[in-house]
Amino acid sequence: MILLLLSSVLILSVLAGWGEVIENFFGSLTGSVPGSILSGILGLSLIWTVLAFFIPINIYIEIPVLIGGIFFFFRKKLYQKIPQFSKKDTILIGGISLIILYSSSFYPYILDHFGYYIPTIKWLTEYGLIKGISNLDLTLGQMSVWHIFQAGFSGFSDPFLRINAILLIVYTIYIFERKSWVQLCFIPVLLLFSQSPSPDLPVITLSLIILNEIMAGNKNISLLFAYAIFVFSIKPTMMWLPLLVFFCSVFIFKPNYKSLVLGTGILIVFFIKNIWTFGYPVFPVAIGDFGFTWKPNPEVLKISSQYAIQKTYDMQYSYEEIQKFSFYDAVRNWFTLEGIKSKINLIFILSLVIFSVFAIIKKKKIISLICISLLIKSILVLAFSAQYRFFLDVFFVIAFILFIHFSKKKSLAFFSVSSVLVIGVLSFPNFIRQYIPSFRPGNFMAGLKKEQLYQPSTYHYNQFETFKTGNLKFNVSKDYPFNFDTPIPAISASYIFDDAKAGIFPQYIDEKNIKKGLIWKKLTPQEKTEAENVINNIKSTDK
Repeated sequence: MILLLLSSVLILSVLAGWGEVIENFFGSLTGSVPGSILSGILGLSLIWTVLAFFIPINIYIEIPVLIGGIFFFFRKKLYQKIPQFSKKDTILIGGISLIILYSSSFYPYILDHFGYYIPTIKWLTEYGLIKGISNLDLTLGQMSVWHIFQAGFSGFSDPFLRINAILLIVYTIYIFERKSWVQLCFIPVLLLFSQSPSPDLPVITLSLIILNEIMAGNKNISLLFAYAIFVFSIKPTMMWLPLLVFFCSVFIFKPNYKSLVLGTGILIVFFIKNIWTFGYPVFPVAIGDFGFTWKPNPEVLKISSQYAIQKTYDMQYSYEEIQKFSFYDAVRNWFTLEGIKSKINLIFILSLVIFSVFAIIKKKKIISLICISLLIKSILVLAFSAQYRFFLDVFFVIAFILFIHFSKKKSLAFFSVSSVLVIGVLSFPNFIRQYIPSFRPGNFMAGLKKEQLYQPSTYHYNQFETFKTGNLKFNVSKDYPFNFDTPIPAISASYIFDDAKAGIFPQYIDEKNIKKGLIWKKLTPQEKTEAENVINNIKSTDK
């Protein structure tokens, strides 16, 4: 926790310094230090994304950025521009920041942290963006911009990967600066995402900031659209946000398509990045086939799609059973899943209905546009893979609009009670395991450790086996499904099984130069034997 505090002070200063420089070119979203920090996040994320095509985003990139950011912070005397709050608000901001740092110091428990976030960041820091990396492990094809941003600070200033906690502190300062008190109610829930570089936290906080700016009358469409596309590039299920800003530019503000240029540029970089790593413009959808040789095997994509459909029903039905559902069965079974997921699904649909009625009654153009944007997003999510994690942001947006005039006193009271509950769950997870057993992440919470008061808790495993098939020498975590602590190149056992099922296996384009990328290749008889030996070895180890 102490190390997190020092890390936060350093990174916030660096972001503010670079943000001030970037605002000289593109302007400021809020005209304040929190706005400068957001500009720093946006600018560095994009710069590092472009650099990652050519070089690794490692400490040799990080150190000059840290030095430069600190230099600009003091040269431009940004410490004099830090918002001046009342003594009471200063104490509140400090207290909330300490709660954030304490909550983020717990062991990571989100499974994607081990199977997706850390492996992605390891590839970025050691090699950068690799062409066709999704052929090695399909999940790696995402290469979220947020993980590129995290990679840039992971060598020295944030080796514990707690960048989400730093963003949450910025969000807190923004809330007090803008006096948008209802957003204090959201922080306790977001504390659950602060132990990992989960993309969910930045897309929720940034979307609420953009939404608040729109509701407050901010007419800087160029930056609003740029930030909206940035949020979309972190997690494409946030497509409602750029849609909303675009609708606002057409139906509320004076249309000026030049103001969409910056955002369009970010979108193009996003598409190119995805095509480079995945072979298609938007992960994981195989739409927009340009015939690139490094795109994933169709059978592997089919298996992934079937798995996503099963996840819609919380893996409680087989793919074959789901295929036999009538429309009525599909809807009924989605609402009657065992455990907490069915309740979340029901609340989601009820929230959309209530918000739609609210929008009709209010008859305000901006609320109607928000409602339309959310409905479009929700229909697309329901059509592809109706997992609750894909529509989590909808709850925050609806709550924000419905309770936008919530008072400071009520918001602080709600924040206090909710924070105690969340901290209690993180510190003593047996409570949630006992009373909400269907909340699976609770099974992976480790509880309070005294060491975390000094430094954040992290796991170390480092047990793996090395194999070779064709020209690919790779590592597989031993007796554990994820490769968070396995040297790269590493493949999850599940993807090895999927590849073998499809009769293919990933191979280097050039064995002597990993940067040239990976493709999939049909197995020769010898390679098939090698792959079978790998699978048999993994299965015997698991037993």
